[in-house]
Amino acid sequence: MNYRHRSPVQVGDVAQLFDGKRLRLARHLAGLRKNGLADKVDKTPTAIASYEKNTKRPAPATVAQLSLALGVDPAFFLPGPVELEFSDVVAHFRSLRSTTQLARDQALAYGLATVEVSATLERHVEFPAASVPNFEVKSDDDSPEEAANSLRSAWEMPLGPISHLVRSAENRGVLVVFSPPASASVDAYSFEGMSRPVVVLNPTKRDYYRQRFDLAHELGHLVMHSDAEPGSAKIEAQADRFAAEFLMPGEQISELLPSKADWGKLQRLKESWGVSLQALLYRSRALGEMSEVTHRNAMMFLSSKGWRRQEPGVMPVLEQPSLLPGSVSLLESSGVTAWELAEESRVPLDLFQKICSRSPLYVAEEGIEAEKEALPNGVVSIFSNRH
Repeated sequence: MNYRHRSPVQVGDVAQLFDGKRLRLARHLAGLRKNGLADKVDKTPTAIASYEKNTKRPAPATVAQLSLALGVDPAFFLPGPVELEFSDVVAHFRSLRSTTQLARDQALAYGLATVEVSATLERHVEFPAASVPNFEVKSDDDSPEEAANSLRSAWEMPLGPISHLVRSAENRGVLVVFSPPASASVDAYSFEGMSRPVVVLNPTKRDYYRQRFDLAHELGHLVMHSDAEPGSAKIEAQADRFAAEFLMPGEQISELLPSKADWGKLQRLKESWGVSLQALLYRSRALGEMSEVTHRNAMMFLSSKGWRRQEPGVMPVLEQPSLLPGSVSLLESSGVTAWELAEESRVPLDLFQKICSRSPLYVAEEGIEAEKEALPNGVVSIFSNRH
């Protein structure tokens, strides 16, 4: 197919084929409520709701206004490669009380856009089959540690440290992407994305060890909590226990952990297992290798040195996703451009590039602050620099 010879999409055609769910997707990506968008296009919030429910079709002129207000091409509102079902998607966000609904909607919309990009790329490149088994942990008698070891067994992982956790997840069909810095008020999150699971990592921490623990934590949600109400302290604690066991299996690391705060030994373990000093201290206490008093004194020393904020030693480069960016590179080598793939995915090119980036795309803080001024507290548009 030669994409360069495509005819431009006519606004009148878009109005006839208009998909209200994609309007909702664009509105959430832009960080707008219905009344905010209604003000921008001189319509009522009720009219916006009708468009989104597909009970009323916008006129071509309104489609053009919506396109301009949301910073997307009119073709964005055409049905995409995936039928979006917002109500069926339950994402595991942390700190729900400190995260606004608007910010969560925006973050989930970014995840859904990731699903659409993935579905487009899968038309051209074969992805690994999704293989995330379900080991539900519903009662206090169920063990997150057992679930972690069951996942290691199901994925046939060798004993010892996991060398590249992002690659391990991607090889089992999990989509791993970085969120845009503009929406980084939301921590890492995950959800079952209609065709395959999705994990979105926070890019602003720039912390190799925290990133690995975050990913293991989200894998815990995907494995244990498909039916659980997200955000409770209980299931967050279960996901932390899962991550600790998944990265540092008790049977394998217990005898290696010191009973005292031997910082040299802890630093070597940190380097070889890819976990932080704090994680090792918590693990030592949880496994009974270190007493409560010793652990408390070690944490106080760690705080006094400022190591809670920045631990000593060289920070490794963040693990990079390769499934989506590798697919784009492969297709580009065959003459298909990123612009063509973005168009086929129905997402703006800058959003496509964020989703398919190997590393976080950082932007200047002043750019983020300027956008914050135009939107509700805690929310900025993911469509950076498009307004």
